[in-house]
Amino acid sequence: MNIIKVLFDRTGNTLNVWFDDPQKEHVSEETSEEVILVKDKDGKLIGFEVLNYLSADEAKDITALHVESGVMN
Repeated sequence: MNIIKVLFDRTGNTLNVWFDDPQKEHVSEETSEEVILVKDKDGKLIGFEVLNYLSADEAKDITALHVESGVMN
């Protein structure tokens, strides 16, 4: 099972979520909601990027993301 990676880029103000190895990125597809879907060469979704994730005030002072995880039935 792959580890889900959640990364915030303060400079770009983007949140990146990876379900697979980011090195497998082959194509990106921007949606109308400031979300970019990242796919591998077979078209499988391997991650996504959220643009303008935080306001400027929130982004300048952030040192950690609080992430909740769980498994649903």
